[in-house]
Amino acid sequence: MPDVPHVFDLLPDGASIADGVLVVGGVRATDLAERFGTPLVVYDEATLRNQARAYRAAAPDALVAYGTKAFPSVAVLRLFAEEGLGADVSTAGELAFALRAGLDGRRLVVHGNNKEDELLRGAAEAGALVVLDSLDELERARGAGVERFLVRVTPGIEADTHEAVKTAHHGSKFGLPPDDAAELVRRLPSCEGLHVHVGSQLMHFGASLMTVDWVAQFAARLRSELDWTPRLVDLGGGLGVRHVVEEPSFTIEEFVGGLVGELRRAWHLQQLPEAQLALEPGRSLVSRAGITLYTVGGVKRASAATTYVTVDGGMSDNPRPAMYNARYAAVLASRADAEPDGAFAIAGKHCESGDVLIERVELPRPRRGDILAVPVTGAYTLAMSSTYNAVPRPAAVLVAGGDARLIRRRETVDDLLALESD
Repeated sequence: MPDVPHVFDLLPDGASIADGVLVVGGVRATDLAERFGTPLVVYDEATLRNQARAYRAAAPDALVAYGTKAFPSVAVLRLFAEEGLGADVSTAGELAFALRAGLDGRRLVVHGNNKEDELLRGAAEAGALVVLDSLDELERARGAGVERFLVRVTPGIEADTHEAVKTAHHGSKFGLPPDDAAELVRRLPSCEGLHVHVGSQLMHFGASLMTVDWVAQFAARLRSELDWTPRLVDLGGGLGVRHVVEEPSFTIEEFVGGLVGELRRAWHLQQLPEAQLALEPGRSLVSRAGITLYTVGGVKRASAATTYVTVDGGMSDNPRPAMYNARYAAVLASRADAEPDGAFAIAGKHCESGDVLIERVELPRPRRGDILAVPVTGAYTLAMSSTYNAVPRPAAVLVAGGDARLIRRRETVDDLLALESD
């Protein structure tokens, strides 16, 4: 790749520049925008497969279940299944996606702090592993025919991440306090194991390693009190990704290698019998594989310090900046090798002052009709999208080897009107 700003380090594995235009998976971004329209989320198949293979290589004997909530897609689930991955689902809808993709119960983990009866029945029919999240859920799950269980325990560990994505602290809505988790294991001695998830978008090892040590001590307690030891330990997901070059990052090999090593050490220290490992990565599998393409509408100087570049999407297709103060970078895909000549704010089209995708990014001066690419948008963008201001949701395509395949069609206003009842 030519000598261009480091923002290109954020792009998918299959990205390059040809004749000044950003190319993903062998397809020019401008051609994708012309063929499929914008906003458009472009997934690079090579990156998806490489990320999946990295998890399999780092933990060959583990059950690796893709966190479907990051981007529910039958095509992506099928691709990951080809690479040996399963799926982690938390609603009847997500379970339907996984089943449509051809996954069977041996590779399905079912979550949810308020599982609907439909989800429990579907999990039972599929033979999936159900993660119990409350004391009273056991009888409902048994009544639905579920036979395979994990117990989710909340260790009271604060992850160094955004408050909205911490999940293992005291008072979390997820999982059970240790005494209640122990009671659930007492009622269910056939339980296969334990589940714990400390949080998402983790950019540091500390909380994850503390959680592994805590789980080992808790398992030793259950062995002493109940003569029970887990056959499977699910450490959830959580590996973060960098969205701007200034953020730190870990490779999958580093993160999973650290977890595996600490699990072995902690289990040996407690003299526990070996247990299978399960992991539930989501963001780290799909984020960097995705780029969102927008068409520039206009450029407006708002003050001496701020010039807005308006695009044809915004918080309806990527709510993370408004919800989490998430930061993003951008590339002017139609002039990708041009030198930056100014700093701009990227604003969405919605009727909210908070609809600003990027507060400040250096770019060649954009012009109406230019294609702007925002990298690392493969996770929790379309998955959390809305139709605010009656704006239909974008399409998504999968690119590889110079070909582009539509994997999610663009919604239309007629789709939205079809939901209305006069």
